[in-house]
Amino acid sequence: KKADPPKTAFFLCKQWTLYSVTPLYGFSGARLKDYARLLSVAIAAEKQKGVAVEMDAELDTNIKVDVSSLPDLKGRNQDHAAILVQLFSRSPTSRRNSENKPLWSGWFCSVSGDDLPKSVPKEFTLLPLFLTNGAECYTSLVGSWFQKTFDCCFCRLALSPLNLSWMAVIWTGHAVDRTASAMELVFSVPSLPQPLNISYAIHPEDAKALWDSVHKTPGGITQEEVDVFMDCLYSHFHRHFKIHLSATKLVKVSTAIASAHCSGTIKFLHSEHLTRVLMLLTELARSQI
Repeated sequence: KKADPPKTAFFLCKQWTLYSVTPLYGFSGARLKDYARLLSVAIAAEKQKGVAVEMDAELDTNIKVDVSSLPDLKGRNQDHAAILVQLFSRSPTSRRNSENKPLWSGWFCSVSGDDLPKSVPKEFTLLPLFLTNGAECYTSLVGSWFQKTFDCCFCRLALSPLNLSWMAVIWTGHAVDRTASAMELVFSVPSLPQPLNISYAIHPEDAKALWDSVHKTPGGITQEEVDVFMDCLYSHFHRHFKIHLSATKLVKVSTAIASAHCSGTIKFLHSEHLTRVLMLLTELARSQI
């Protein structure tokens, strides 16, 4: 299922930090407004350094919390709707109903595609992938509240060179137009006094042609095909520059569809492929739980 482009535009071209999340205990999609209010109270309490905050008191935080559902971000109908958490900064001098400035965003999702998750007890909600954009202090605050409230655990989702090579192959395999940007692979050279990265750019049509010549498995991709694809790129680079990229570490992959870094960050660059990228990230997040 493809998400509606106007709704997905919000997620494009921002740098999102990736986390895996264990199932949420006692979470209810019908109580999102309550969760927004309770999270506001937690933020207010944090600002007041532990001073108790009345539940119905006017929150002196200048931060508005909004928790909403994103039903379009699904792989299958069985997936739980994605949940978006947003913090907005409200100027003390502005009117109560004036427009708020976006401060931080985070969203939970589970885009499982054809690979249905293992059965989860009904008391738990499976939303294994969490993505954030904004200051780390707010990520810590929001994450801490969710962990305490729903007895779950957050963990940074780093991307290994193997993960990145699969992303390079999968994103290359999708049709691109002639105006698409080049595929760029960035490699880190180990054991040097100063950090050194090597950037390797491949024309998207050349990368697609190479993949088409390598890919022989109908309806799927094998590790062997990924290895052959990357080895061909390494051989071509060595032929021109006499450098063995196999001795380096792949740390970043950029294509017209998305850009991902080994530290666990990603940028979505194409709305049509958003759910497809989220399927892969969901699978990686679930494998880490």
